[in-house]
Amino acid sequence: HFADLGLPTPDIALGVSGGSHAVLTGRSMIACETVWKSRRPAAVVVAGDVDGALAAALAARKMGITLIHLEAGLRSGERDLPEEINRRAIDAISDILWAPDEATAARLRLEGHGADAVRAVGNAMVDTQMRHLPAARAKRLPRGLSRGGYGLVTLHRASNVDQPERFIALLDALSAASRHLPLLWPIHPRAAAQMKAFGFVPPNGVRIMPPLGYLEFLSLLCRARLVATDSGGVQEEATALGLACLTLRGATERPITITAGMNRLTSPEELPQRVTEILLAPPQVLRPIPLWDGRAGIRMREHLQQVLEGEECRAMVA
Repeated sequence: HFADLGLPTPDIALGVSGGSHAVLTGRSMIACETVWKSRRPAAVVVAGDVDGALAAALAARKMGITLIHLEAGLRSGERDLPEEINRRAIDAISDILWAPDEATAARLRLEGHGADAVRAVGNAMVDTQMRHLPAARAKRLPRGLSRGGYGLVTLHRASNVDQPERFIALLDALSAASRHLPLLWPIHPRAAAQMKAFGFVPPNGVRIMPPLGYLEFLSLLCRARLVATDSGGVQEEATALGLACLTLRGATERPITITAGMNRLTSPEELPQRVTEILLAPPQVLRPIPLWDGRAGIRMREHLQQVLEGEECRAMVA
């Protein structure tokens, strides 16, 4: 997949996978510490809110390395959510916080982070999407699909697929929604495993397919009529495309996707009706989002250079 995106193979792969949150975080910390000792970085940039990101951040901070958090300031308010725990912890120990927009940067300042530490750089995901959208649009759609003639589904969060009552409610909702619009579901391994473990059958009317690479997924997303998802990243990708998004959660850490007019929080019970409403309504008009302009990487590079050359950077590892 790196080659598909024109990216070089990573110099280092930690080789850590599986286990509980604690096991994964602990093993990743040990692996990161080994790398930091051998490579002696002047700064570590941590992206996102997964357990590996928290591990890298903790290892860097404890070794006195300048720590920069990309996607800083995202908050859903769900304090028991693993990602929420991670992102708050990473923000708390970071030296530099790169926020995706000015509203998120303002929230970080209200939380007590110094103005000099917070920088609104934009959304790196939008950079990636803009770069690869022409190649994604050039791909053929799967047999039987036409532009705007299907909806896309993604589900992977524990809160949706690990609880049988919630999962079956979502499957029933997808089946009902598919009567109004054909649905395509590139199923996440976690969702597939839980469906099998619970003895559930795939919902009627929903076309299930294996997980997809980035370009293949973007190819489907950019030509869908709507997407139903529990993914934070997909919420952003859909919004950047001006695509209607139904988020199958009770909260989102990316409220800008709602204020931009593209995203709605949706319960399983509401899903079929929301799909119908989208099909009957004229297409939503995307309200432009400042800094979602494909130049986030440039702003990050320029600020990183300032950090490395200035007094903001901690001393290199001794």
